[in-house]
Amino acid sequence: MTPSARPGPPPADSAWCRLVPPVTALFAGLGLGGRLGPVGDPRHGDPRHGGREPVSRAEGIWVFAYGSLMWDPGFAHLEVAPALLTGYHRSFCIYSVVYRGTPERPGLVLGLDHGGSCRGRAYRVAAAAAGEVLDYLHEREMIHDVYRRKLLPVRLQGRTVRAYTYVVDRSGRDYTGKLSLERAAEIILRGAGSTGSNRKYLENTVHHPDALGITDGHLHRLLEVV
Repeated sequence: MTPSARPGPPPADSAWCRLVPPVTALFAGLGLGGRLGPVGDPRHGDPRHGGREPVSRAEGIWVFAYGSLMWDPGFAHLEVAPALLTGYHRSFCIYSVVYRGTPERPGLVLGLDHGGSCRGRAYRVAAAAAGEVLDYLHEREMIHDVYRRKLLPVRLQGRTVRAYTYVVDRSGRDYTGKLSLERAAEIILRGAGSTGSNRKYLENTVHHPDALGITDGHLHRLLEVV
């Protein structure tokens, strides 16, 4: 499969992952962060972005994190809890040709692909901040068109909530398809881009979740091979 010349999603140590809510105000001032309109605006019905549902003033919204958002969310939140998403799994299934690779030697970055389940973290955001946070996440995650925002049920301890997250669009040009462990390791080993080596990115996606008590056996096996 020939990767496109479009950038992969931001790595765990990229500048995007260090943004904080005041920066999103700057986006709004530039006509970027606020371009989708407020919560409840019909423009949020665009299926490419998953739309938005009315926000409960008491509950706010939930955001499910499976990658760098777990340890570097970049937005204020009221609550954080371990969470389980079923129907999707964490996978190195997206080509990166800028941050962790080049068009000639692409790297790989994480996505939520169909099938299985994924342990992560869920953040509860105040209703008053919901629009700003969702716009921030859109700017952070939608670097290119391989992700789709969805509102999905996630299991917390003792209850289920609906949370926003970004899943892989398998029709996207940067989607890798199913890679063997050996092939993924080969790509990661040779990948390096504007923010460093692909192997370092893999290390971050293994060690940071480990520190939070979220261990992904497949990623551990991939790191051992690399």
